[in-house]
Amino acid sequence: MKKPIYLKYLLVTITVLSINFQSISYSQDLIKIDSLLQAKYPDNGPGAAYLISKNGNVIYKKAFGLANLELNVQMKIDNVFKIGSITKQFTAISILILEEKGKLNLNDEITKYIPNYPTNGNKITIHHLLNHTSGIKDYTKVKGLNAISQKDLSPTELIDFSKNEPIDFIPGEKFKYNNSGYVILGHIIEKITGQTYGEFVEEQIFKKLEMKASQYASQRKIIKNRASGYQMSNIYTNRMNFSLTLSYSAGSLMSTVDDLLKWQEAIKNNLLISKKTTEKAFKNYTLNNGEHTNYGYGWHIKSINNNKTFEHGGAIFGFKSMGVYFPNLDIYVIALSNCLCNSPTKITREISELAAK
Repeated sequence: MKKPIYLKYLLVTITVLSINFQSISYSQDLIKIDSLLQAKYPDNGPGAAYLISKNGNVIYKKAFGLANLELNVQMKIDNVFKIGSITKQFTAISILILEEKGKLNLNDEITKYIPNYPTNGNKITIHHLLNHTSGIKDYTKVKGLNAISQKDLSPTELIDFSKNEPIDFIPGEKFKYNNSGYVILGHIIEKITGQTYGEFVEEQIFKKLEMKASQYASQRKIIKNRASGYQMSNIYTNRMNFSLTLSYSAGSLMSTVDDLLKWQEAIKNNLLISKKTTEKAFKNYTLNNGEHTNYGYGWHIKSINNNKTFEHGGAIFGFKSMGVYFPNLDIYVIALSNCLCNSPTKITREISELAAK
């Protein structure tokens, strides 16, 4: 018996949108999501890759726009992007891996690992670094950054660049997002393990989870399916040139949407660390005065329509990223884009709201 014509068209639509309608009851919302993303990322500009999963199963996955403007290469779902500050999740879990192995304590003062670090009498701990409550000056806000942006610096040299700046506040007094803290965490990982930060993450996370497209970024290495990065000031231009040592363990990893789903599933299922240790990453910590920071270790703790979310975005020259996870609904939305000009943050939260209806 022949299938009706309308059914054939429906099956084509399902294939194009990468939507498994049989597993969900809100197909119209996913069609709306697709329409919103198509409008945001036109076919002739830098694009993005998006993935939505529910209960670990992919319910939407699609690429938009161009991976390379000069060659007119369409974006593919397996393109590799710099993920910027989503790197902080990997740094935080790396620290918790070492804690679980008894290699460090979250209450260790950083002077245990960097004896000459000036703390002005204040006790700055690993916890403060993870939770952005250290008060250390963020090196990205220090004058003279442009002068070193193209130099390959060791972690020690990067830390030295800003370590003598006065602290912004007493540790634990405030929450202030801080890249310097995560650079110091990468250095601590290296001092404890004797490996580079990239080697440790590769061995302890990427290989174990079979995240085969993920890696510490390189400007020179040939990386299969790498998306080119762009920015915009009246017209599109190639991303600014900078040394990846500048972002280090605060923002220098690369990945794909499929690999980041593996990452989210590993965190959810406690594949790298125990449930008890994992809970430390998602605790809503408090300041010295008892106020909540709305941040754990590597994840913001927020809500969308009264549903708790664990979120983080990233921005690095030429790329932006955004990930949202609903722990009570087991819905994950991840977006990777190849232009600093077209942030996925707002629309990712918007489509997350639709996916969570």
